[in-house]
Amino acid sequence: MTEFLQQLINGLALGSILALIALGYTMVYGILRFINFAHGDVFMLGAFAGFYLTPKIAKIFPTPSILSGLVVMGISMLICAALGIIIERFAYRPLRSSPKLTMLITAIGVSLFLEYTGQFVFGAAPKKFPELIPVYPIAQFGGLSLNSNQIIVFAVTLVLLIALRFIVLKTKIGTAMRALSFNPQAAALMGINIDLVISFTFALGSALAAAAGILFAVNYPAIDPLMGILPGLKAFVAAVLGGIGNLPGAALGGIIIGITETLVSGYISSTYRDAIAFGILILMLLVKPSGLLGKKEIEKV
Repeated sequence: MTEFLQQLINGLALGSILALIALGYTMVYGILRFINFAHGDVFMLGAFAGFYLTPKIAKIFPTPSILSGLVVMGISMLICAALGIIIERFAYRPLRSSPKLTMLITAIGVSLFLEYTGQFVFGAAPKKFPELIPVYPIAQFGGLSLNSNQIIVFAVTLVLLIALRFIVLKTKIGTAMRALSFNPQAAALMGINIDLVISFTFALGSALAAAAGILFAVNYPAIDPLMGILPGLKAFVAAVLGGIGNLPGAALGGIIIGITETLVSGYISSTYRDAIAFGILILMLLVKPSGLLGKKEIEKV
């Protein structure tokens, strides 16, 4: 039981990170109806932004602390939000009226561009992420351990999810996002600035990916330009599992994937930890293609 609870804690920490990435996928899909496969690489760039910002912030906050960590995370989120706007403006907006397959191929091209540009700029070798937040045990009883990093992952994810829910449900831009997701033509006729809403959506999703990148780097401190491939794909699986286009579903899917992967790694073999996510994707597409919290959509021919 102790081992199971420990694996559950580890799975919740990983699942929280995947949930933040999955939210970006599901928001973009909810509005544009396409999968932004470059999203996992924005997650990678968020981690590298934190890597280069940490030594500079250390001049202001010499001792690693939660405050310095929040400053680094906040700046990284702003950098990636700006990057998300640039990607949408120059890569996706000119193709908005093109077939979805064209945008999908473009997204894959943007992903490859970011990965190999990252290798050219940052170097291909993995880098050790500097100490950003001190790690200390919170609780240790009966062989069960909980450290400060895991608590920070849970807390930051919860705060960001609440903030996202507030933005989507309680603000003007959130109302515009929901209107655009429901009926783009009607939203445009009502005077909603489509370009602004879509840019904001990309910025918001990219900022969440950057936060996930910092949290991932703090817990798994080796980063490299290809680190976004697997977490990005797993977050996509999480979004499909929860119901693509559904925000609570994306968060739920991320938690389920994280826990399942950790349990498989702990009880069966770490060899299958990456394969299990795609096995779940295949099973979900066969049993319930709309996802756990998704709704069936009728398409007119």
